[in-house]
Amino acid sequence: MTTQPHRRAVSGDVEGRDDMVTASEDPNGESEEVSVEKGFEGKPVPTWQKQVTVRAVFVSLVLSVLFTFIVMKLNLTTGIIPSLNVSAGLLGFFFVKTWTKLLAKAGMLNQPFTRQENTVIQTCVVASSGIAFSGGFGSYLFGMSPTIAKQIPESGGPLDIKVPGLGWMIAFLFVVSFLGLFSVVPLRKIMIVDFRLTYPSGTATAHLINSFHTTEGAKLAKKKVQALGKFFSFSFAWGFFQWFFTAGDACGFASFPTFGLEAYQKMFYFDFSATYVGVGMICPYIINISLLVGGVLSWAVMWPLIDGKKGDWYPADLKHSSLHGLQGYKVFIAIAMILGDGLYNFVKVLGRTLIGLYSQWNVKDKGVQSNDPNDHLSQIVSFDDRRRTEMFLKDQIPSWFALSGYVIIAIISVVTIPYIFPQLKWYYIVCIYIIAPALAFCNAYGCGLTDWSLASTYGKLAIFTVGAWAGSSNGGVIAGLAACGVMMNIVSTASDLMQDFKTGYMTLASPKSMFVSQVIGTTMGCVISPCVFWLFYNAFPSLGQQGSAYPAPYAQVYRNMAILGVDGFSALPKNCLSLCYGFFAAAIVINLARDLVGKKYAKFIPVPMAMAIPFYIGSYFAIDMCVGSLILFIWQKLDRAKADAFGSAVASGLICGDGIWALPSSFLALAGVHPPICMKFLSRGDNVKVDGFLSG
Repeated sequence: MTTQPHRRAVSGDVEGRDDMVTASEDPNGESEEVSVEKGFEGKPVPTWQKQVTVRAVFVSLVLSVLFTFIVMKLNLTTGIIPSLNVSAGLLGFFFVKTWTKLLAKAGMLNQPFTRQENTVIQTCVVASSGIAFSGGFGSYLFGMSPTIAKQIPESGGPLDIKVPGLGWMIAFLFVVSFLGLFSVVPLRKIMIVDFRLTYPSGTATAHLINSFHTTEGAKLAKKKVQALGKFFSFSFAWGFFQWFFTAGDACGFASFPTFGLEAYQKMFYFDFSATYVGVGMICPYIINISLLVGGVLSWAVMWPLIDGKKGDWYPADLKHSSLHGLQGYKVFIAIAMILGDGLYNFVKVLGRTLIGLYSQWNVKDKGVQSNDPNDHLSQIVSFDDRRRTEMFLKDQIPSWFALSGYVIIAIISVVTIPYIFPQLKWYYIVCIYIIAPALAFCNAYGCGLTDWSLASTYGKLAIFTVGAWAGSSNGGVIAGLAACGVMMNIVSTASDLMQDFKTGYMTLASPKSMFVSQVIGTTMGCVISPCVFWLFYNAFPSLGQQGSAYPAPYAQVYRNMAILGVDGFSALPKNCLSLCYGFFAAAIVINLARDLVGKKYAKFIPVPMAMAIPFYIGSYFAIDMCVGSLILFIWQKLDRAKADAFGSAVASGLICGDGIWALPSSFLALAGVHPPICMKFLSRGDNVKVDGFLSG
């Protein structure tokens, strides 16, 4: 199959593989049949200061705002976030190329646009928009709010609630988002040069950027940008048109009962979302099918059966939102599958990490060691690798700088975070920071082998560990959620930075420029993401409520995890624990089967994490995504070459256009401008009653 939003297609928690593939890669992702670097011979590589240009930072800022709106909207609707780095690379190339052409015509061009500068833009944008995911605005951070807490009667007292505030959210992100960067900087040479880890997403991104800066690649990129622009315009216009019909709850095309009113009540309908049609075109087919299978299994089979046990398994007079009723089964069975999938992948990736480390050090111990950094060049045969390694080792980032940065920021955050979250004691934070570098290394190494980031898994471990440690009487729910944020940000940014180092290695971008651009992007994200969330929070009063346009489902899931961690199994309704055990085990068995049968047959076995998502929020978005898959499938049958070349650009246009419509719609809501029409669908009987009431 992340949220990265980052480089991988993710669903709140599901880190997935980037779908960009290069035929010229060998199994190590290092060598190509045709030399790339020989095509760039004679072109000077700018110094790292000239790679991080003012225009690159400006374009990164513009794109960061655009992509943060997109990621935030996805976070607050279903939590499924596709890889947007194709869009970031395309738009970054387009903006700066247009800029330099205009300057060249005016005779004012001082520095040409290089692939290194393109890499800096990509890094900044991904780092910045990634904060919208790792910042927890659709999960742990929003899960602290009274909006989410009041929907869970068992949620606890005032100590377990934190009202969202722009100031403390920005401060929190600033003190936790940079530690991961400093924790793995000293390991960049070991990971990239010594171990030669693949980092598939970083490698694919580098191939994309390298191709843009060839003559043929630039022509294709221009056509892709045109395709993206067309579908961006269509998607934006469609979002604007739909807005006119959404004057009340459950109004508009998003509530169209496509398969009838009974199916609509069970969350089966097509909601005409250009965003999720585009997401479906990017996500692998098996992910979309898994979502649909999960929706059918839960809403068409399990929930009607459990609802029939009302009065036996749970009291019939409970509130709909009570965790001791049907809502508890929906939430905790979904959590059981998420945890089962997470545990399996954690053990698998950790096992591969340990085996890989053992193999690497075993080989290294048998070889002749040298302190000369250029000694690596003598072990590398490929021209491309020799050239890349030479440039990668040229600009060194001192280890003392990384260590000092980590210690200083850690001290600042240990002092600051307890002021923001009094429930999270300073000694909890110290314990996290002691073990975090090891976990960041494991996550970065495992990501290099498998392209899977387990940041959310480490975050869940922090929820249960710190939440149980704090206890229910000391605000354990908030302590667990805040600890999740601290841990997630550290391990997530660590793997992202190492992916960037890999991209920089393959585009001859300096490690210093990669680190600086990651810092700049993270700084942008720490301000932009809270501001965008604050805009949503104030513009849409129903934000976070079930049935609203922005239900933020993962916020409730994460809060319920924290409650489970603090209260234990007492939070579960009757027979729910047995069902949770069954689905926890089923997630592990399904994952094991996927690994044992091989790639040929694994594509026919559903992904448990994807199956779990509709358990809680329904199948409507899965139908949209399956429509996207169907469009891409038919397109590939008709013209595979064009579909492969332009599919991601078309999908990105659909996502970007509908996503950016959230900006003007937010401003309209803040200005008190409301849609004029409510398009709602009623059964024949209800319609007769309404007509009778109006005529009477």
